[in-house]
Amino acid sequence: TMTTTTITVQDPHASPEHARQLDTLYARIRWRLLPLLMLCYMVAFLDRVNIGYAQLQMKQTLPFGDAVYGLGAGIFFIGYFIFEVPSNLMLKRSGVRKTLLRIMFCWGLVAAAMMFVSTSMQFYVLRFLLGAFEAGFFPGVILYFTYWFPAPRRGQVIAIFMTAAAVAGLIAGPVSGSILKYLDGAVGLHGWQWMFMIQGLPASVLGVVAFLYLQDSPARARWLSPGEKRLLDADMARDLANARDKSQDSLAQMFRDPRIYLLSTAYFMFLGATYMLVFWMPSLIQGWGSKDLLQVGLITAIPNIVGIVGMVLIGQHSDKHRERRWHFVGCMAIAVFGLAVTTLLNGHLLLSVTALGFAYVGIKAGTPIFFALVSEYLSVAATAGGIAFISSLGNLGPAVTPWLNGVINSHTGGHVSSMYLGIVMYLLAGGLVLVTARIARVPKVAAVVAES
Repeated sequence: TMTTTTITVQDPHASPEHARQLDTLYARIRWRLLPLLMLCYMVAFLDRVNIGYAQLQMKQTLPFGDAVYGLGAGIFFIGYFIFEVPSNLMLKRSGVRKTLLRIMFCWGLVAAAMMFVSTSMQFYVLRFLLGAFEAGFFPGVILYFTYWFPAPRRGQVIAIFMTAAAVAGLIAGPVSGSILKYLDGAVGLHGWQWMFMIQGLPASVLGVVAFLYLQDSPARARWLSPGEKRLLDADMARDLANARDKSQDSLAQMFRDPRIYLLSTAYFMFLGATYMLVFWMPSLIQGWGSKDLLQVGLITAIPNIVGIVGMVLIGQHSDKHRERRWHFVGCMAIAVFGLAVTTLLNGHLLLSVTALGFAYVGIKAGTPIFFALVSEYLSVAATAGGIAFISSLGNLGPAVTPWLNGVINSHTGGHVSSMYLGIVMYLLAGGLVLVTARIARVPKVAAVVAES
């Protein structure tokens, strides 16, 4: 009774009917925005990581060793780092429609052009350009969500959006494996050439679709009624008023905040370990005794299935309790335990894949929780540049770890040592977030409305 009375005084609009109206409104917004954005992200993730499957065949037809492949896989993130912040700042000025058209049309052409690679230098240049053109997509979408969803609802929305990467990981193996196996030699092209063309060109088409379908802001959404726009504006204003004091009133102050650099370092560790695992997992599974390319692709889907379930459930639990820090630390603990067991069972296919699936629960759930934490920490003025800045610094991790992993594999003749590197990086990521992030206390009004 005491809690109910307090809520009524703080926010007279927090009635069951008002909560139902908000739930209906945000459900409509989710259904309008998420399907297309998730499809775009699936294609982006697929074009980014399909090199992990292509290299199984490319190394047989091109003079590429593990070190060349590792450097090419990682150099994508150098281009990503250089152009990510400018791209996100351009999104704030030019709008999401023009930004997605530019990003997706160009990266689709570059991804398809990978089919013409014949030298290591061409490989490096196209991977760099792919990262440069794709830069800004993910942080741009996260920024876009802040225009449509208040903080109590944003974590689950990001988690749902992030399932697209897990779904892409789920289908990447079977689809890529099938193309490599059954189209190899068709019209005189290798399977990996067909794979790059088939998986690259859809990005360009989706860029045009996004330009025609999306709106830059709720104010320009003709599919929302005037009443729905007023309801959304009022709820977003309440969320802003309920937000805790921010330490960055401007982008310049954000750059002077040491916590931003600690969070960037945590993301560097987390993302570096994750992409090291993603890029080398097909080779890892092949080393466990599965030689057929289609079978390798099918097996890689198993951990991603488990990761999808874990991502949604952990994201919902984090939103319900409006707690990010300990949820992220818990995800890192799950990832470390799963990888440790995988390393100990190295060589036993069934048990190793099972342990890897457990690790993927923490790995897949970690990203949406991390960015929910970041978006709540940053001020409104610093959100656009701040998200891109943390993401761009973090993306230097995958620029280093695939190459480092390739060097380790070349010297040791296996993948066990590099698995230890991933475990250490996840431990460091969890530790940095634990000591850096503040626990955001949410006003009772926001918590009750979110749970209604």
